[in-house]
Amino acid sequence: MWKKSKVSDQTATGQVGIRKKSKVPGVMITQFIEELPEGKSHPDFIRKPIALTIQEGKLAIFKAIVVGDPTPTVTWARNNGDVSDPRSYQTKFDPNSHEHTIEMPNVSPDQADTYKCFATNEFGKAMVTVILNVIEVGFKKDKANQESTATDPKELKAVLKRKSKVRPKTEVRKDGEIDPKFWEILLSSDKKDYERICAEYGVTDFRWMLKKLNEMKREREQDQAEFIKSISHLKHIDVNPDGTASFELDLNLLDPSSRIFIYKDGEMIPFSHNLDIEMKHSLNQVGKKYIFTIRDLVPDDAGLYQLDIEDINVFSTEFKIPMVDFLVKLKDVKAMEREDAIFECVLSTPLSKIMWVGKNNRLEQGEKYDITVSEDKLVHRLVVKDCMQLDKGIYAAVVGIKSCNAWLIVEADNNLDSKGKKKPRKTTQAGGAGVDLAKIAAEQQVKLKKERDERIVAVKTVSAEKEVAGAVDSGASPSSSGDDSNAEKEVRREDSDDTGLTRSVPDTSGKDTGKGFSGEKLSKSGGVTTGSDEGLLSGESIDDRTHFTSGDESNVHIVRCEPAELFCNQSTNKANRDGEKLYSKVEDKQELIIQSCKDLSSRQNRAEVIECKTDAMATAGDLPKFVPDDLHKFSKNVVVKVGQTASFKMTFQPQDSSEINWFKDDTELFDGGRIKVVKELNQSCLQIKECLRSDSGEIKIQLKNPLGTAEAFSRLIVVDKPGPPQGPVEVIDSSSSVIELKWNPPSDTGGSEVTNYLVERQQVGQSMWKKVWDSSANRLSFRDRNVSHGKKYIYRIYSGNSLGISDPLETETIMAGTLILPGPPAPPKVVSVFKNCINLTWTSPEKDGGTKILGYQLEKRKKDTNQWVTLNPVNDPIQALKYAVKDVSEGSEYEFRVSAINMSGAGEHSAPSVMVCAKNPNIRPCFKDPVDFIVVRAGNSIRIKVDYEGSPQPDITWLKNDEPVNPLVNIINVEDSSTLVISSSKYSDSGVYTIMAKNSSGQSSFDIEVRVADEPKPPGPVELEQVVYGKVIITWAPSPDQEKDDRLYYLVDERDSNTRVWRTIADRLFSNTYTASVQSGREYHYRVYAKNYMGFSDPSKSPTWGINELRVPLVTSFPATITFERPPSIMVPLKVHSPPQGYQLYMTCAVRGFPTPHVTWYLNGNCINSNNTYYITNVHGVCSMYIMRVGPENSGEYKVVAVNSFGRAECSTKLRVKD
Repeated sequence: MWKKSKVSDQTATGQVGIRKKSKVPGVMITQFIEELPEGKSHPDFIRKPIALTIQEGKLAIFKAIVVGDPTPTVTWARNNGDVSDPRSYQTKFDPNSHEHTIEMPNVSPDQADTYKCFATNEFGKAMVTVILNVIEVGFKKDKANQESTATDPKELKAVLKRKSKVRPKTEVRKDGEIDPKFWEILLSSDKKDYERICAEYGVTDFRWMLKKLNEMKREREQDQAEFIKSISHLKHIDVNPDGTASFELDLNLLDPSSRIFIYKDGEMIPFSHNLDIEMKHSLNQVGKKYIFTIRDLVPDDAGLYQLDIEDINVFSTEFKIPMVDFLVKLKDVKAMEREDAIFECVLSTPLSKIMWVGKNNRLEQGEKYDITVSEDKLVHRLVVKDCMQLDKGIYAAVVGIKSCNAWLIVEADNNLDSKGKKKPRKTTQAGGAGVDLAKIAAEQQVKLKKERDERIVAVKTVSAEKEVAGAVDSGASPSSSGDDSNAEKEVRREDSDDTGLTRSVPDTSGKDTGKGFSGEKLSKSGGVTTGSDEGLLSGESIDDRTHFTSGDESNVHIVRCEPAELFCNQSTNKANRDGEKLYSKVEDKQELIIQSCKDLSSRQNRAEVIECKTDAMATAGDLPKFVPDDLHKFSKNVVVKVGQTASFKMTFQPQDSSEINWFKDDTELFDGGRIKVVKELNQSCLQIKECLRSDSGEIKIQLKNPLGTAEAFSRLIVVDKPGPPQGPVEVIDSSSSVIELKWNPPSDTGGSEVTNYLVERQQVGQSMWKKVWDSSANRLSFRDRNVSHGKKYIYRIYSGNSLGISDPLETETIMAGTLILPGPPAPPKVVSVFKNCINLTWTSPEKDGGTKILGYQLEKRKKDTNQWVTLNPVNDPIQALKYAVKDVSEGSEYEFRVSAINMSGAGEHSAPSVMVCAKNPNIRPCFKDPVDFIVVRAGNSIRIKVDYEGSPQPDITWLKNDEPVNPLVNIINVEDSSTLVISSSKYSDSGVYTIMAKNSSGQSSFDIEVRVADEPKPPGPVELEQVVYGKVIITWAPSPDQEKDDRLYYLVDERDSNTRVWRTIADRLFSNTYTASVQSGREYHYRVYAKNYMGFSDPSKSPTWGINELRVPLVTSFPATITFERPPSIMVPLKVHSPPQGYQLYMTCAVRGFPTPHVTWYLNGNCINSNNTYYITNVHGVCSMYIMRVGPENSGEYKVVAVNSFGRAECSTKLRVKD
């Protein structure tokens, strides 16, 4: 019988603790009472918290939903710390969703721990654990293992390898260097994509590429074999119909606890382990499948994503987001049943394929959908064939992170002619864009060609400038041939990217050439500086005699109320302003001077030379200016603590076409993430949330318009606790009475001055740290005079400022004084030897080295080997002077030696012990707690298991009633145990079984009595007779089982008319008669039971002994004789059976007759009553035959014959065993 395990921990006095199983995996439930009241229940979780990996500074939330009656109380705890600080831990309950939550705002690395959630009511308690992992800001993969890389050079080398080979976007590559991203993409790509990838990255030497790629693949497979059994089903990143992007792969890890890292463009990114947690990135595991998902897609999500196991790259995939827009979007379509529906759109950039989505499912080319694209790859069409009512819904065209959608409405065909018939397929089509898509696509193609030509010209210009610069530097003349083909190839390579991702082309149009009316440039203070001497106006000449020699057609902006000058070089002297000629002759330079620029001066200006002319617009305006009072406030330093928000605000005069930019250390800041930039008409604000130490620096706001630029400067100082002091720690003195240390100041003071240093000490072998020194910051050394000779210490040094204490700088183990080791102990002595254990003892050494003996180290050596194997490390010494060595192999010979350990370490080894063989001593066989009596129900199996011990292994013999057991009985002998098995027991199996164990050391035996029994049949008819007044003699016929069960006995119950209660008046009667006392005036009833080890039989009831029957009756006449005798008859015949081979079989029939007929079973004319293969019973006329496993040999004709003194009856059937 199974028993519930009870626990006593965490329960109140008088309560029990019964472990219950929850339907939610990982939940442990303890029930306080054995039986719950009706309608009540113990607590349980229906939603448990999910493990979370989150970036430092984010909001961490654990959620749980519990049930129970009465409503449980929910509490939270953590393994290493408490959750009582309301600033760090906030517990909440939502009555609508019934969610219990614990929130950790601005989560920090020290909050990473195993958390526990408890739900408790008066009937029990449920508990679940969840893990929180915190990624430090700026976390790198090599930093994750920094603690494990102490001083071992091999470990340090392994840690230095742990970084992505792909460089971040901010890192500049050298000219001609192949991007490492090229190789990472190739390693995870199919061979059919090699040509496209090489064309994209400009690699033309395929032979060299394939050779190097094969070498890298072999190296990668060797590295992956350390952590991965297999990797398969790689699916590159793609956009899903639900608006997310994901990639997936199947990984079979050697160690399921191996850490997984995700990189984007060489930078590690944080992610959660469950899709229910709303983080930007998540990695979900389903069996061996890992699915990485990106939510809320933005253009910045494009890049190379890599999945690493520990320090080994496993998979790389590039996510490309096309820079494309919809020129013509999808239109709603209304179609009739069995009509085709068309959706059309036009893109701004050619794409060979886009994703079509119907009712949130990705659509593919097939019998139902026809997806086509025009030759110019701008027009995309989706045809929904043979529209039915099930096809109605929303259809969308998705290109990267952009999409457009429309409804498909399917109207029923109500044509009366086709009612009740299958409607024919229509040849018409509904829908479409409703505009000339070919015309729009052609116009877009012309526009794209024009932009492409402009980019080719720009690339040529940049190449020419580089050649000229190179020629000037080298003193050679520049090449005049140009490199048109290279420029076209570069632009073609950019356009060949079918995803629409474009690479930037250098733009020279924005350079300050100093030409034209815009040749004047305003300085930071608003002053005017002169452009180049090439002039300010130019034009194209009609002939060689009259032309402009310098200048450019352009507009110019001039400062209001300030003088301005416009001039050009020409061959004649005429200038005009709105038709008014204003000119002066300065050799060949013509100047236009405006003394005081006002709004009136914003006019068209023209210079004419005969038939040549050039125009320019001069516009007057104000320089950008800040409000002086706010400028003074802005210039003050802003000091915030780590994790707080820094805010900057600046007001200025509102102006048209002004541009506002914020910078930190000359790097422009943009709105997004932790940075929030607000730009209004007359002010701008900058907020940097959750500030880090790296955010410290110069903050600049730049206000810019066409007339000039104004800048204001401030400084952000983010303060924090300091970094640890710089190591390594120098040990100046290490004598028997003093240890002196020296260190360097921390490299990071946290933004404020270091005020003090704190030193803690731990003695090796103890767990407690003790504060030993706290001093001002001007002391960088410490002398510890409270040390003991020979003992080892570890020190931690902290630096502190006004914001807190730094992380510690920990020293290596330092010993006070020199090593004084103890002497050798006496050789170990062997106390006892067994096959799996050798017990040793020894004495302590005579010399302890002047310090206390901490324990001993024991070593063993196997015979015929030279290697001594340590059985315990030095830091875990054996405290006692004895030890049981269990790490031995039976039959092998060993010798042992021991050394004493004090504070200085392990001393000299003792002399070896004698060589001893690991084997059991000779032991006479003996039995372990055997059972001497067994009762088995007839038909059940008999299993007698006896455990014994003896050396050498004894021989086992089984006897039954002092005779060898039947060879058909199964005997199972294993080491130290023997089992006798009889699969189906019979009454004849009862007896005394004897087990005998014999070896060279002696012999032992043990007797087990086995009794095979069944519930007894009831006794025969009960008769009452009175011979003596007041006494009744009760007699009954014996039970049919009395002859074969010598342990059967009888029990008599009595009930009289006075008490009307049955009571036992006789028990354990081995006879068939009993004399009971009776009283006059009462009626009596009697019941007789047969009883054995298996229980009671049904009762046999007596006739009623009444009031008038207390006297001895006088027989005056003989009663009429009634007889029940009859010949046998078959009440229920046998049925036909066809069981499969190896299955069980029951055959039954019902027989009636008196006297009870004798029933015999036959198979093919042969009697099988005595065959042990068949289990045959006859209970109250129901005759049964059972076969445990039928086989071909059991097939045939079965017959039942019932015979008594009055006749004979029989019935038969056939059995066919299936293969």
